[in-house]
Amino acid sequence: KQWYQRRVRGLLRVARCRSRMVNFKRFVQPGRVAFIASGKDAKKIAMIVEIIDQNRVLIDGPCSGVSRQQCGLKRLHLTRIVSQLPHGCGTTSVKKVWNRDKIDDQWRNTVWAKKLERKRLRANMSDFDRFKVMVARQSRNRILKTCKISQTGSVKKMLKRAPKS
Repeated sequence: KQWYQRRVRGLLRVARCRSRMVNFKRFVQPGRVAFIASGKDAKKIAMIVEIIDQNRVLIDGPCSGVSRQQCGLKRLHLTRIVSQLPHGCGTTSVKKVWNRDKIDDQWRNTVWAKKLERKRLRANMSDFDRFKVMVARQSRNRILKTCKISQTGSVKKMLKRAPKS
């Protein structure tokens, strides 16, 4: 009876692990677009062309300025963007697929890319730009305080539509 209970517990443990695998949606596969986190090509996107082994892949980003090279998976962050690539394709084929699927436009429309762009703009702000942002926020908050309106979704939409001076 004890061996049976141990066997059942072991099977339940395996089943729980398999159910966790269902949550993964971004797999390492040819045609997957990845964001390069570190190295000389940091903050650029590239497409996975081939899988070398469990730790390395061959990437190519003909339109983003990333040359064809092998890259460790620890340096890459996988995106949701996937394209169909033929097996063993060259840089010209990758470029055709890149342009056909408009990968650059898909990437620019993601929340991730927009957030990176906001961070870049904020990092490049001068002291006077930061001062102007502070004054604009103060005037907006003063208007909200005098109207005694809480920041609900409709008020935020109204403020976004207001002309910026």
